[in-house]
Amino acid sequence: MAQEAWSDSENEAIVADYFAMLAAELADRPYSKAAHRRALQPLLAGRSEAAIEFKHQNFSAVLMGLGAPRIAGYLPAQNFQAALAGPVNDWLERHPDFAAPATGTAAAGVSEVAPLPFDTPPTLRNEPAPAFAEKLRAIALRFDVAARDDRNRSLGWAGEERVLAHERETLRRAGRHDLARRIVWVSQERGDGAGYDIASFTPEGAERLIEVKTTNGAWDRTPFHIAANELRVADERRADWRLVRVFNFARSPRAFELRPPLSAHVALTATSFRADFG
Repeated sequence: MAQEAWSDSENEAIVADYFAMLAAELADRPYSKAAHRRALQPLLAGRSEAAIEFKHQNFSAVLMGLGAPRIAGYLPAQNFQAALAGPVNDWLERHPDFAAPATGTAAAGVSEVAPLPFDTPPTLRNEPAPAFAEKLRAIALRFDVAARDDRNRSLGWAGEERVLAHERETLRRAGRHDLARRIVWVSQERGDGAGYDIASFTPEGAERLIEVKTTNGAWDRTPFHIAANELRVADERRADWRLVRVFNFARSPRAFELRPPLSAHVALTATSFRADFG
């Protein structure tokens, strides 16, 4: 006989336990998954350890869709319950600073941070299985994770700082200390209206106008917001403008780079309109 559906109290207990383990993992504190499962059983109507483990894999999948970090040892379940996105997102909303200690990793000694590892940008070839990817995208759109990350100024600032360090160290390793000293963190020194965050250079001296978009989660396809002004500058300065997408920031930051036109890489959707009188 199939076991009864999980109650709200059971879901709350297992969600809280998942995040307790994730917090320990992000802080490099040892913990036992088996011990957590056994401790949960009395709170979950005696459900089996296998059922608890599968629920944790569901949470990992949901967190991918939400653009948040997940427990590395619980691989995302391909056939996951999308309905769990609500309780997981509610927990994140109640704990907005959950991954905050992992941000700002470049704050101490920016000049000593090694270059970021850069990956191949997402393509149709490296997309997850269609049904799985579609469920992840639906969660990202439902909870507007792009807007959430866009509002998270501490995360955005930390991501820009990490890319700034990458650009400086890359030029230093190429022997261009002169150019490394000339890099400008535009968004910090001049504000957000320039259409890019960092003014850097290639080792040959060409300009690199870099817009940075950062997320804490490991899914490289998490949607992001881009302003009309950023798109305009990307079009006007195609030879120089680059979008650097930083992901997995909460654990081990990685990145990839997109060149204009962005419409060749992503689907651009208008999300707001300007209203004028007369």
